[in-house]
Amino acid sequence: MCWMCDNPTRRPEQYMEHTARLIEEHGWVVQGVSGLRDRPTWSYTVGLTSHDRPELVVTGLPAPRAATLLDGVASHLLHATEPLPGEQTRLLGGPLVEFVAVEHPDVHLVVAQVLYGPAVRALQVVWADDRDHWPWHPGFRGRRGGQPVLGPRAS
Repeated sequence: MCWMCDNPTRRPEQYMEHTARLIEEHGWVVQGVSGLRDRPTWSYTVGLTSHDRPELVVTGLPAPRAATLLDGVASHLLHATEPLPGEQTRLLGGPLVEFVAVEHPDVHLVVAQVLYGPAVRALQVVWADDRDHWPWHPGFRGRRGGQPVLGPRAS
């Protein structure tokens, strides 16, 4: 259940205050967005912008798995060189991923936009399936709704 659903008498501004407190305490949060009908869910970090890092996005994964993936990458990102678009790496205990610059973070990272404004940059963590096929390849085994890629791939 979402915070707004659990707190129906609260205003959106109170959710933003709650989120800002969590970011102050933990460094970032993961915001999940439910998919509708044939559209997949997506999740993204909020708070990495305050560390001069891009926010991270993942599409097509259930919220718990997305949060685990994003938390792991975000934790590493705070202490490492920022990955470049097109960079591929296999995550420890996880999938092969490629980083793609998100073309319109203002559309996909609404909570980050409200808190940080137009300074928000984002990288999508695009994951390969269990056979290391990417969503742009034939035969990709995705979930219902697939894994939309939110920007152009680096050449």
